[in-house]
Amino acid sequence: MSLELPSGPLVETDWLAAHLGHPKLRIVDMRGTVLPPSAPKPHYFARHDDYAAGHIPGAVYIDWTRDIVDLDDPTPVQVAPPAKIAEELGKRGIGDDCVVVAYDDWYSMFAGRLMWVLRYYGFEQVRVLNGGMVKWVAEGRPLTTEVPDYPPAIFTPRPQPHLRKTADQVLQALGSDLLLIDARHEREYQGFESRAARGGHIPGARNVFYQSLVSGPHQTYLSPDQLRERFLAAGIDPDATTDREVVAYCNGGVSATPTAIAFELVSGRRVAIYDGSWNEWGNDPTKPLERAEASSGE
Repeated sequence: MSLELPSGPLVETDWLAAHLGHPKLRIVDMRGTVLPPSAPKPHYFARHDDYAAGHIPGAVYIDWTRDIVDLDDPTPVQVAPPAKIAEELGKRGIGDDCVVVAYDDWYSMFAGRLMWVLRYYGFEQVRVLNGGMVKWVAEGRPLTTEVPDYPPAIFTPRPQPHLRKTADQVLQALGSDLLLIDARHEREYQGFESRAARGGHIPGARNVFYQSLVSGPHQTYLSPDQLRERFLAAGIDPDATTDREVVAYCNGGVSATPTAIAFELVSGRRVAIYDGSWNEWGNDPTKPLERAEASSGE
């Protein structure tokens, strides 16, 4: 029995509710937390307890801080190598012939990260739930504490290098027609706050804060016209970038994914992620940066 996904990076709660229990469907709860830059480290946490307390029926849980990252990489939360991805997904019953819908309750950044990881490894049948757990609960839809037991599956990683950028690749492209989008808060972009040793942004990057791209109590994405206005306000014309490579970054390549999704909703184009993001760039004194001049109030 096949399952046809809507086009684009998102699915709506109505669609998911109508397909609960489909044998090909795998729902993934990605709920997590990122503390503000001013908080003591560590800043990154998974929220398995919230999953255990209640989740969308049929959902499995993935820990964004451990299950899909390379724990041996000195830069936090870098994408896991192929063998680990194959193991972690396979044991949850996520295989090559499945359809995946990911959700969280924080601006879709963790669900977006999973979608990017799956796309990076060549898996296209994945979508993010628009509004996530916030909208699902607000609509009074069902929750459960039951943990599904899917049979093991075979997930075959097929890396797509064009979707993941390294620091050296970004550095070499500076001064070209590369379009860099910084998805962090304006204060981080300007350099007044930072999770790294240095504050500021990659030279030439435009700032489009990921939380500015959703609206309302359900954290659903703005309309394409509204999203276009957000990008235009940052000096980015999505309709005039067809020949430019677009790369988004944040601190760890996670909150950059809602900004990448929004750009895709407007332009129909995929955005690459600089995986190391500011956690890497901001801690490397050899990398150039720009920052705002501190005012007397800073």
